[in-house]
Amino acid sequence: MCGKPAGYYGRTVRLVIARCSVDYVGRLTAHLPSATRLLLVKADGSVLVHSDGGSYKPLNWMSPPCSLLIDVDDHGIGTWTVTNKAGETLVVSVEEVHHDSAHELGIDPGLVKDGVEAHLQTLLAAQVEILGEGWRLVRREFPTAIGPVDIMCRDAAGLAVAIEIKRRGDIDGVEQLTRYLELLNRDPLLTPVRGIFAAQEIKPQARVLANDRGIECVVLDYHALRGHDDVEARLF
Repeated sequence: MCGKPAGYYGRTVRLVIARCSVDYVGRLTAHLPSATRLLLVKADGSVLVHSDGGSYKPLNWMSPPCSLLIDVDDHGIGTWTVTNKAGETLVVSVEEVHHDSAHELGIDPGLVKDGVEAHLQTLLAAQVEILGEGWRLVRREFPTAIGPVDIMCRDAAGLAVAIEIKRRGDIDGVEQLTRYLELLNRDPLLTPVRGIFAAQEIKPQARVLANDRGIECVVLDYHALRGHDDVEARLF
C-alpha cells in the first residue's frame, strides 16, 4: 500500500478510524496531537479529519483540487500527505488503524428546495441589483465540495458575495452558510468572500448568530420580487 495516490481507491468514499497526529502547514501552522480520529477521503478528492465532537465541522481538512499520497506499511501505519494547488500541506501521521473501509455512494441528487425557496432564488438572481447598485450575478447554484451556494455574485467593488436563501431563516441556515464561507475563503481566487443570509422571515436567534459571524441578514419580500407589491395599497 506504500505510496498509493488517492485515485488508487477509485471513485469511493473511504473511512478510516485511526490513532494519528496531524500537522497543517500553509497560511498558518497547526498541530493536532495524537488521538483517535475519523479520516474521511471523499470521492471529490477532499480529505477531512474529524473528532467525536464538533458536530459537522472537521478539525482540519483540505478541499479539492488537491493530491493525496499515502505512504504506509501493510498495517496502515505511516503518513498521508495532502497538498493543494497553493502548496499547503496536511500531513496525517497514522500510528494505529482500528477500521478502514471504502464505499461507493453513487450520484447524489442534491438538496431539493421547496417551491417557495426555489422561486425566491430565481427571482433574486434576476434582480440581484436590489442588494446594491452595481451588483452582478456570477452564478446560481455555485458549486462547492460540500454542496451548492444558492447565489454567488459580485458587489460594486467586485468582491465575492455568497447568498443562502431560505423561506424561514433559522440557526441551521446560518450554520450552512458558515460552512460554505469557510470553504470558499480557502480559495485564493475568491477570497475574501462575505455572506448574506436571505429569507422571508429570519428568527431572532439566527440573526444574532449571523451578526456574530459577520453575515448580513436580508428579509425578502416575495410579492415585491414577483412585481405584485402595490406600494399605494400599503398601510405603512
